[in-house]
Amino acid sequence: MVLGSVTSVITNICWIIIAFAIVWAVTWAVNRYRMHHYATVLDEEEFQAGMRKAQVIDVRSAADFKKGHILGARSLPYAFLRQQYGEIRPDLPVYLYDAGTSVSAQAAKFLSKKGFQKLYILNGGFLNWQGKTKKDKYAD
Repeated sequence: MVLGSVTSVITNICWIIIAFAIVWAVTWAVNRYRMHHYATVLDEEEFQAGMRKAQVIDVRSAADFKKGHILGARSLPYAFLRQQYGEIRPDLPVYLYDAGTSVSAQAAKFLSKKGFQKLYILNGGFLNWQGKTKKDKYAD
């Protein structure tokens, strides 16, 4: 009797793990599709080469931006993008980055639907950035 209930619990745990793995895989695939469908993904070298002629937008939170950001980038957190996307020029390339790539992919999708065509995402995001950065001297 006890062995049967233990086996049942283990089976249920396995199904929960499988369900989480499926949800994670679907989420990853959707973000990957968004990232490549709405924008061009650039490695760091390509990003650095083109960013002087583009608008570099950090879509992380303002607090994360103050702790460190790509030199020349401006902060436009994704949470405010819907209200402030008018501050971005649609005639210039838009280089987006966040900590990884998922928030940038969401931002690219939104901007694409608003008519922006020259959208680029930093592959690996700020966490993998090796180039020049700037930090707010008052950041904690």
